[in-house]
Amino acid sequence: MSAPAIEPVRTPVTASPAGRSAGKRRTTPARFDTALGWSDRPGPAWALRVVLCALALGVFAAPFLTVFSGSFSEKASGSTLSFLPHHPTLLNFEVAGERGIWDYFGNSLLIAGGGLLLQLVVCTLAAYALARHKFRGQALILTLFMLTMMLPEEVIAIPLSLVLGHVPVLGLDLKGTVWGVILPLGAWGFSVMVLTEFMKDIPAEIEEAARIDGVGELRMLWQVVLPLCKPALGVAGVLGFIMIWDQYLLPLIAAKDPTDYTVTVALSILRTDPEVGSGVVLAGAVIALIPSLIVYLLLQRSLVTGIAAGATKG
Repeated sequence: MSAPAIEPVRTPVTASPAGRSAGKRRTTPARFDTALGWSDRPGPAWALRVVLCALALGVFAAPFLTVFSGSFSEKASGSTLSFLPHHPTLLNFEVAGERGIWDYFGNSLLIAGGGLLLQLVVCTLAAYALARHKFRGQALILTLFMLTMMLPEEVIAIPLSLVLGHVPVLGLDLKGTVWGVILPLGAWGFSVMVLTEFMKDIPAEIEEAARIDGVGELRMLWQVVLPLCKPALGVAGVLGFIMIWDQYLLPLIAAKDPTDYTVTVALSILRTDPEVGSGVVLAGAVIALIPSLIVYLLLQRSLVTGIAAGATKG
């Protein structure tokens, strides 16, 4: 006698108002959901967050708006908070140009471009050696890179000035040249640290597979490691450019003539010039702000991705 067949129990499917079954319905996060619990529903918490965001925006945006409005104002004042220019004019930029601001701007671009390129090359090679190879004194070398970040510029200003005036062994005088500013910026401990920690997370299996295919060290770095380190390179590139662009003391001690100054040093000269007003200084500040703003806007995605990857490490 055969056992009776048992039919499987089927769960009834209820259709949603839109005609889609509940089993196939996907839950998606709300538009304003964040880790802080942001919600688009009005309420006391929502109103408090709006007020806090408005205050933060005012604190950070007010100085920039004041600088921009003052640079286009006929009679600007650095002590007056104004978001709209009074009697808009381009005279401030014309006067700043007559004072040589564009020549200083060109010096800054040359130094920032060459310094950043040299810095990324040196820091990448150093990070690759520290992250993917084991050797004696590895921890000591990384510690020395970190120690360079703890020394203020004022402490090394005089020794650096003496070294640039007479480079040991070579006997070269680098003062008055772009190399006098670029070479001291060739290595930055922060970039070495970021790239080293990022390269350590690359799986060893990828490197081993590449070595089986006969890949050498430079090709390994260029074709295997660097494509996986784009977020870290973005962080090092953005912060490195801003660090080099904002240099003040180094271009000052490395210059022999005022024509060797960068735009940051030129702003201090404009500020002490009795024949120009605050509007000209603000116009120079706007010109100096443009490259950093462009670099940040172009690489902000890599910057955020790199910072997020470092925050979620481990």
